[in-house]
Amino acid sequence: MDHSRSTTEFLLAQCRQYPALRPQDLLKALHQSVFGCGHFVTDEAAGLRLLREELTSLPAGAYSPAPEMLDGPFCRLHLRFLTESGLAPRTLFRLFALSAKTPAGDAADLEEKLRCLLDLAREGLLPFSCEDTVRAVESWRESGFPACRHSEEFRRAYAPAYRVIRREYVRLLPLLAGLDRQLAEKARVTAALEGGSAAGKTTLAALLERIYPDCCVFHMDDFFLRPEQRTEARLAESGGNVDYERFLQEVLEPLTRGETVQYRPYDCHTRTAGGPVPMAPGALNIVEGAYSMHPALADCYGLSAFLRISPELQRLRIHRRNDPEARERFFSAWIPLEQRYFDATDAAGRCDLILEVDG
Repeated sequence: MDHSRSTTEFLLAQCRQYPALRPQDLLKALHQSVFGCGHFVTDEAAGLRLLREELTSLPAGAYSPAPEMLDGPFCRLHLRFLTESGLAPRTLFRLFALSAKTPAGDAADLEEKLRCLLDLAREGLLPFSCEDTVRAVESWRESGFPACRHSEEFRRAYAPAYRVIRREYVRLLPLLAGLDRQLAEKARVTAALEGGSAAGKTTLAALLERIYPDCCVFHMDDFFLRPEQRTEARLAESGGNVDYERFLQEVLEPLTRGETVQYRPYDCHTRTAGGPVPMAPGALNIVEGAYSMHPALADCYGLSAFLRISPELQRLRIHRRNDPEARERFFSAWIPLEQRYFDATDAAGRCDLILEVDG
């Protein structure tokens, strides 16, 4: 990618979107593009309280709710998105806090973007003078590139109210908003993450555990068929290569009743169901794995999402994380069985949401 061209297009788009902006507003946008928001997350309780206060005082028509992509791995999510989608303030704050803890860019990245800004200023393509731009950049550089506020002109014109989060979270917002809407109405929600091998279901479930404080995760991989169950007739059944009967009995039915789950995860060494693992139901209960939306199980969920991955990306991920023997099992056995199940049951079409998986 031509990073200079990307930055130039971003800066010009900012000028079109915010014609009242001043040089420091572009500096702020570039700072957020490179460094994100880590400097704001020092006291999480105070940070959440501030977000809620901002949300209650949003002026009418403040910003479009659509995420605003920055010139890097971050974006601005305007608080209007919460009022229109049902995303909870606590969830947005957790995304904000998690974004602040991830690696960001450095001063060299910022200097490269500033060169693009100065080039535009010299060409007369900004809505303020070249002298004002150079003066703002030099003063900011001498100060060590501290985080800066929006200009008073920008604040009066646009009343900015947003949080900076990582771009990778944007595709998850429909799922998170759906979970939050249900959690606002119910004491307990059970949701399924369905999809093929290497689609990121386990990774997403782990992220949900970090976002939601009372979250339990159950894995379909803990319910492999035992050797005596792997009959020709069973494996010929669409979705039959997982012990969905035991999953229903040991996990989903107790969750539906609000009871402590006592499930026996499959032990790959003994090839048997192991000893019982007790787990009290959480406010949010996530079932992740292929076959989680098996027709025998689907009615037990309040929300379901299908993670759709392209065959090319799936192959790349499987090659990266498996030895040759495991790769062969994926490509010759497991993926064909999954695909037959997806086709026969229309698993994706029966899910409430489809989340596209990128690199």
